[in-house]
Amino acid sequence: MPIRPSALNEPTTTIKAQSSQERKIQETRKDIEAKEILKSEEAYQKGIITVRDLVAPAALRVDAKYLQLGDQYLRTIFVTTFPRYVMVGWFSPIIHLNAPLDIAMFFYPVESKEVLKQLLKKVGNLEVEIQADREKTMPRDPVKETALQDIEKLRDDLTTGVEHFFQLALYVTIYANDLKALDLLTERVETIFGGKMVYTRRVLYQSEQGFNSTLPLANDEMMTTVNMSSSPCASSFPFISADLTSDSGVLYGINRHNNSLILFDRFSMPNANFTVFATSGSGKSYFAKLEVLRSLMLGTDVIIIDPEREYKHLCDAVGGTYVNISLTSESKINPFDLPRASSQDVKTSDLIRSAVITLKGLLKICIGKPDERGNLSFTPEEDSLIDRALIESYAKKDIVPGCDLSRVEMPIMSDLQEILEGMEGGNNLAERLKKYTIGTFSGFLNNPTNVQMDNKLVIFSVRDLEDELRPMAIYTIVNYIWNVVRSQMKKRILMIDEAWWLMQYEDSAKFIYALVKRCRKYYLGVTTITQDVADFLNSPYGKAIVTNSAMQLLLKQSPAAIDLIAKTFMLTEGEKYLLLECGVGDGIFFAGNKHAAIKVVSSYSEDQLITSDPRQILEIEQAKRDFDKSLNKGSSEKIDDMPIE
Repeated sequence: MPIRPSALNEPTTTIKAQSSQERKIQETRKDIEAKEILKSEEAYQKGIITVRDLVAPAALRVDAKYLQLGDQYLRTIFVTTFPRYVMVGWFSPIIHLNAPLDIAMFFYPVESKEVLKQLLKKVGNLEVEIQADREKTMPRDPVKETALQDIEKLRDDLTTGVEHFFQLALYVTIYANDLKALDLLTERVETIFGGKMVYTRRVLYQSEQGFNSTLPLANDEMMTTVNMSSSPCASSFPFISADLTSDSGVLYGINRHNNSLILFDRFSMPNANFTVFATSGSGKSYFAKLEVLRSLMLGTDVIIIDPEREYKHLCDAVGGTYVNISLTSESKINPFDLPRASSQDVKTSDLIRSAVITLKGLLKICIGKPDERGNLSFTPEEDSLIDRALIESYAKKDIVPGCDLSRVEMPIMSDLQEILEGMEGGNNLAERLKKYTIGTFSGFLNNPTNVQMDNKLVIFSVRDLEDELRPMAIYTIVNYIWNVVRSQMKKRILMIDEAWWLMQYEDSAKFIYALVKRCRKYYLGVTTITQDVADFLNSPYGKAIVTNSAMQLLLKQSPAAIDLIAKTFMLTEGEKYLLLECGVGDGIFFAGNKHAAIKVVSSYSEDQLITSDPRQILEIEQAKRDFDKSLNKGSSEKIDDMPIE
């Protein structure tokens, strides 16, 4: 019996149908699993907080004239017209404006041959118009003639390759906390632009596109350009900084903006005063010693008040005079000294009157009592007695108006005590004064002056004095230096380290302020250095000293003092951040109206002389001892090798 073909194929067909059904079931399962995985992935991604979520504003509102981004209001303005000439740095007032701004500049190069074709047509049109005016005997048109000259010059420059052609798009986005502040700031920016003859317009119905164009994405969505050649484009370049390089002076450091040298002569300013503010360990003493070393090389005399014996190594290296002021030291300064002025214009009566006022300030610190405000002072009766007693103390030594100061002996504190004891009502003051004449502090202010100031570098150290006596010592030293300065005019620098000691007392602060104001007439520059910024700037005299200092240096600051510093020196947020985060020897250098970020640098030899790092100082001293030992060992070996006769 023959087999039917269909019967042979039936089992195979059944198997194929089952396998295809299983495949469909598997594919369905895979699709379901993939969808479940996708849903799980989406749920997971929704729970992830990205950087975009953190920095994005809560909301964005687009208005025809402005944009509201969270709590901030924004407006973009763009430049439409430039003047015929623009000066280099014309954009500086906008860049340095103390306001939140976003600035975007887009430069689109244009082929010179295309520009030359257009300029050729423009030249032809202008020449035809000028020729037609001449034929009609019309007056010459300066505007057309000037335009023709400018186009011809531009054609020459483009042809020779001196200039290139660009299309410039310049946008400025302004930020403010409310609409009123936004309008005021916008008017201010437009006024600055208008003062440079640069005309601008506000973005209208394109607020979002204007904002996007100033984002750091290099995406120009406005495409509002102005035709310009390369020279005016270069003058618009925003990355500019103050240049503090001169032909002479002291090298203070490197300009961190453009790596140029900050080379400056402080005596070329309206006054030669300098203030330095920095925290401990930020490099202020290092900077001061570097300036001292370089000023000495230029022939300037330097006088330093050293509270922590930091300048001793430098003094020994350059052969200076180091004067140690303490209760037991041999160096003494008499606060009653008068300047032995050689000028005939200075009257002795004026010198005596000035000395009496200065001595009363010192005596208030020594024996004064706190008043209602906490300042040391005298009662009106005591002030009158002290005034009379000081004048009589000078008269006791024949120091009267008209005398020759070069031949007299100056009184000392004991003479004042004797005068007070002989005056009615002066016994109380005399008793309080005995502490400085026969008491514990008798070796401090009760001796004639034996200090010499005939060296290029003179340093007064007050490290070994008790904290109670330091303000009195610094006051006396500064007064003595002031007398020496008035006696002989020379180019000098007076450096007062840790000047906040003197800001603690009203009379000493007033004396330093008067010194800073008057020193210019005697060719003296005063440098005040302090790490206690709050005590210094909270004093009205401290602020006045900063105002009367043509140069300032701000090194690293503490967060507690940065707001006061920023308010006093009108710093931007970027400059505040720089002072908080900068390293040792970095800061901001001010010279008049200019300022720049500075990095203090020194050579290896200078660093070995001026370093304040204790570890480095110990290494230098150890190297010296090793060197001395090697010298001694070598000399002894030579002696041993000598033949014995």
